[in-house]
Amino acid sequence: MSASSFLKALKAEGLTVVQVGDWRDHNRDHKGPWGPVHGVMIHHTATRGSARTVEICREGYEGLPGPLCHGVITKDGRVHLVGYGRANHAGPGDDDVLRAVIAEKGLPRDNESNTDGNRHFYGFECENLGDGVDPWPAAQLEAIERAAAAICRHHGWNERSVIGHLEWQPGKVDPRGFTMASMRERIRDRLK
Repeated sequence: MSASSFLKALKAEGLTVVQVGDWRDHNRDHKGPWGPVHGVMIHHTATRGSARTVEICREGYEGLPGPLCHGVITKDGRVHLVGYGRANHAGPGDDDVLRAVIAEKGLPRDNESNTDGNRHFYGFECENLGDGVDPWPAAQLEAIERAAAAICRHHGWNERSVIGHLEWQPGKVDPRGFTMASMRERIRDRLK
């Protein structure tokens, strides 16, 4: 979908969207292809403070240039668009997981990192320390559900096209503080 279609889909799902700078043209496309895109990946940021979190996800940090996702979902439930196209969020992951996402089947255990995830996934970074203690407000969880459902609805995907970073790349723990199984149930119910 185009950047305009992305924005329209999010708004149509009832989300409050904040457009940050030149997000439509801010990407890492010069480092490799973006697409075909097959799913949505959810992350936590391990940061505190919405403004700082959005800035980091837009600009990146030493050793990892931004954008670090397409949208940042802050604790208040707003979606801040920081990039569109290839973004540094998924990294290398398991080709068996990608095949399961494409087939919309149950996920195998991720046990290798042999496939470029930045090419194949939309990414949402969610403001949370990721320590298992920092709360996930209801507005934020609902925004994650709505954002993922918006993309699935546009592409005709079901909830199995939505995964967590921890299901893609061995050693990753995000998102921590809710389960992806429970989030997929929410997305499934919203898509009905």
